[in-house]
Amino acid sequence: MSLIVAARFTTFPAAESAAQKLFDAGFVEEDVTLFFVNPRGQHGRSPIGGDIHAAPGAREAPKGAGTGLTIGAVIGAVVGVAIFAAFSMPLLVSLIVAGVGAYVGSLIGAMSRTHEHGKSRLRVLYHEEARRSGVLVAVHVSPDNQFDAARVLRDAGGAAIEKASGRWQQGRWADFDPLKTPEPIQEFAEKHT
Repeated sequence: MSLIVAARFTTFPAAESAAQKLFDAGFVEEDVTLFFVNPRGQHGRSPIGGDIHAAPGAREAPKGAGTGLTIGAVIGAVVGVAIFAAFSMPLLVSLIVAGVGAYVGSLIGAMSRTHEHGKSRLRVLYHEEARRSGVLVAVHVSPDNQFDAARVLRDAGGAAIEKASGRWQQGRWADFDPLKTPEPIQEFAEKHT
């Protein structure tokens, strides 16, 4: 694993200027790369779009649908038998009422489980992804020059200066994960007042 220092810039010209300042400070071209980090939810990690395969609030929906299906079918069957007995309707009507009850019950069950769990899990998801969109300048460094790289990036206007362990291959950060929470370099952490 390689040691990497990175900072976020708002524009490509600002990032390119920072890269030039790194070159002027003695860093070589194959140890510096820049790339755009998309806004959250737009990283294209799922084949159908987005970053996750299932919405956090929908994970419990199948359990709720199963429970609602059972309860709805029982209630529908009871109503169907009552209709059959009270109005001398054909048995088919009782079966249709039971089916409709099962369907409505499964919808209600799925939605109730989605509503229960969705709000708190959705907040957790967005707190986990703390990396903001922008142009990232990443530098392959050694323990001896990591603070020099961080200082150059900060002086060039870089924000959210971070360090990471990753795979550096052919002049780029090969295993960069936009969903991974960045590890800020404490000496260069932004002060919020």
